[in-house]
Amino acid sequence: MGDRIVLDGHPILVKSLEMGNQGGLKRIAVEFSVTSEDYHDVTTLLYKGEFDVQVPARDAAFRGKIVEYSTSVTNLYKSGQVGTFKLALLEIKE
Repeated sequence: MGDRIVLDGHPILVKSLEMGNQGGLKRIAVEFSVTSEDYHDVTTLLYKGEFDVQVPARDAAFRGKIVEYSTSVTNLYKSGQVGTFKLALLEIKE
């Protein structure tokens, strides 16, 4: 697909992206791969929980928070592994 999202200035290439509304707020759900080499940086970023979210392909930007999160692998510290992360972000009403 080649879509990407940007969280606090950090681009993430996504395998799937769904965008919609929930209660009048923007909501996106994405799935992306994380390699063992990128695992620490990605999880450190996601630990923040709230982000300036940009979806360039949809010309969308908002402040959002994680409302759903899962991963296919709980420990990517072993070299050469790739995990699938699923993430849903909901707009924060300001």
